[in-house]
Amino acid sequence: MTKKEVVGQLKALGTAQNRKTYGRHGVTGPMYGVSYANINKLAKKIKVDHDLAASLWATENHDARILATYIADASAMKSGQIDEWAKGLDNYVIAGAFSKLVARTSFAGKKAEKWSRARSEWLGQVGWDLVASLALADAPKPNTWFEEKLRVIEDEVHARPNRTRYSMNTALIAIGVRNASLEKKAVAAAKRIGRVDVDHGETSCTTPDAVAYIRKTLAHRKGRA
Repeated sequence: MTKKEVVGQLKALGTAQNRKTYGRHGVTGPMYGVSYANINKLAKKIKVDHDLAASLWATENHDARILATYIADASAMKSGQIDEWAKGLDNYVIAGAFSKLVARTSFAGKKAEKWSRARSEWLGQVGWDLVASLALADAPKPNTWFEEKLRVIEDEVHARPNRTRYSMNTALIAIGVRNASLEKKAVAAAKRIGRVDVDHGETSCTTPDAVAYIRKTLAHRKGRA
């Protein structure tokens, strides 16, 4: 499919209700308001098309960029292209989709290390989303790497920007379910941190309690085993 054909389909699939919903979640730029179900259908039809993904990202349209993260070839992403795309992040929805793409690349660890230190809200969000992905994916990183991330979370979470705080809390949970040693350290850190306040705007979203979520996740895993 060509960029023109894809953009035409996205435009036809958009709805005012979805635009309103995405707006409540902080999306302010150009968008058609395409449901994720329809984006998934388009992505399955297109499969992997890295050049098309790049051209869709360049449109700066929210729906086109979400689709771009689905059809991009993670193995073809270069560090410079990742950095260039990162410059376009302007809300937590697209930042979350982008972080899932970066997590599939060979640069996930390096970007996690760099962006988890970022003071900008969206890069910080992506950085900590990547830390969480590395923890959950059983990446070949020692406990000491994640222990250092726990120290940063404990020292800085309350001072970081809004959505970065949310992703730091997510990373805290992910580290806590990685193994028994990290569980103990993450739970202790979470208790010292206390409640992590995140402004979710005009949505029903909430911030999970890290200790409760770690224990619930591990209990669920044990039950399945």
